[in-house]
Amino acid sequence: MSRDADRLKARVIDEVEAQRDALVDLSHRIHDNPETGFQEENAAGWLCDYLEAHGFRVERPFCDLATAFRATSGEERPRVAFLAEYDALTGLGHACGHNLIAASSVGAAVAVSRVLAEAGGSVAAIGTPAEEVYGGKAIMAGRGAFDELDAAMLVHPGSRNLALTAALACATVNVEYFGKEAHAASRPEAGINALDAVVIAYNAVAALRQHIRDSARVHGIITDGGQMPNVVPNHAAAVFLARAEDEAYLEDLKGRVVACFEAGATATGARLEYRWDDVQYAPLRANKAMADAFRRNLTKLGRSMKEPPVPRALGSTDVGNVSVLLPTIHPSIRVAPREVNIHTADFARLARSEEGDKALIDAAKAMAMTAVDILVDADLRQRMWEEFLSRPVN
Repeated sequence: MSRDADRLKARVIDEVEAQRDALVDLSHRIHDNPETGFQEENAAGWLCDYLEAHGFRVERPFCDLATAFRATSGEERPRVAFLAEYDALTGLGHACGHNLIAASSVGAAVAVSRVLAEAGGSVAAIGTPAEEVYGGKAIMAGRGAFDELDAAMLVHPGSRNLALTAALACATVNVEYFGKEAHAASRPEAGINALDAVVIAYNAVAALRQHIRDSARVHGIITDGGQMPNVVPNHAAAVFLARAEDEAYLEDLKGRVVACFEAGATATGARLEYRWDDVQYAPLRANKAMADAFRRNLTKLGRSMKEPPVPRALGSTDVGNVSVLLPTIHPSIRVAPREVNIHTADFARLARSEEGDKALIDAAKAMAMTAVDILVDADLRQRMWEEFLSRPVN
């Protein structure tokens, strides 16, 4: 079986190489035409066209989402899915490198489709919009998008090569305060200052941060602080995110954050309204057996893998909502130097650089090689599922 796997891996590497120019062009087009969550008409269309041209059966729209899709090749189990992300950040474009994720995932899917006759099984490329803000995969998970899969993966660009990654559970809250306007100079006592309420809440959250777990996060922005400096603001608004390593602590943290908002209302007399988003990001439960296979494959491609013993959660992703359903990995591939973070203009530029192009090809190859391992190695599949089923649910 090892010799068969090695031979099939050599084939998928060649298949990715054959797509190199087309995948780089696809990545650059998506990068040059950034579209935010649920607006990714061009990106989704280009990806679907590419997959259809390579013999995939494409469903779009998918899960009642206009810019989601599912493309499949083969009918049998096991079935491996590559997840494509392609939404951009408002004002920053592809500062998270989703153009690279999209291109590498469809490239891996096409490569694997070419060896299914020998490897068995089937492959899917699933287009998942709106990862950045709206949790597209969480919505799709609730609508059955990831049912009847045996494994799922994508590779995220970053500043390190990591096979095993972690991510925090995340919840979003929208806050509004309603006060009473008044002339800020002649009769301020007649007003109720909604801006003061949100500022008090903001500072209360800042004080709270000292007394929560090191891994937890609370952060946000004030989205409305009034219209005129000489009018006591009668309305103010903010959006905050709360993050934690597990959902139980996140629920506790959400209550403490709400107390901060209530403090602003109590201090000023403004009326508070708040709403937690229905969609919540689950913590990532990366599958170690899958990650080990990916690590071996990426190392064979010449990438250095210097990983910490325990992965540190660096953010949140709706891939977490997939990882609670089936064995899933979300590795990172180096595109930028360590000092350059994602969600920055510098990272956006690197996502369309020679280093970015090389990363997308290596990611596609490593994912395709890992899919070969999963398709041909029943023992690996058993270890993946035993690990998945043994993990406690947060």
